[in-house]
Amino acid sequence: MSELSIAATGALQSFQQAAGWEQRARLLMQWGDRLEPLSDTERIDDNLVTGCDSKLWLLGEPRGDHWHFRGTSEARLLRGLLAVLLLRANGLRASELQRLDIADWFGQLGLSRQLSPSRANGMNAVLQRMRELASSG
Repeated sequence: MSELSIAATGALQSFQQAAGWEQRARLLMQWGDRLEPLSDTERIDDNLVTGCDSKLWLLGEPRGDHWHFRGTSEARLLRGLLAVLLLRANGLRASELQRLDIADWFGQLGLSRQLSPSRANGMNAVLQRMRELASSG
């Protein structure tokens, strides 16, 4: 699997230093607040990820042979989960996205046990959409 980016490494260190779920939840909210905003023209049905309980939009573009994704959600906690997923996925090649294990990533962050089944399914749907974008690009 690919090495962690500097941003992903920084997030991992922050989450590993957090003492308990409350601090991790606060970190998630902070990371979610840092997401690059999407314009109204980007918040369209074509960019919605199916499989999420709350609306979540995702866009992806190739930059050379690497991928860059942007997105947001109406739900604050979901925005945070998306933000840390983007930290892990951005800069990967399409082949690396196919091998990305988000359960392992969220486990490293100490978030696995607090992810409800619907949120875990939503994050898996986001990763699947990333893979679809990368394979069609």
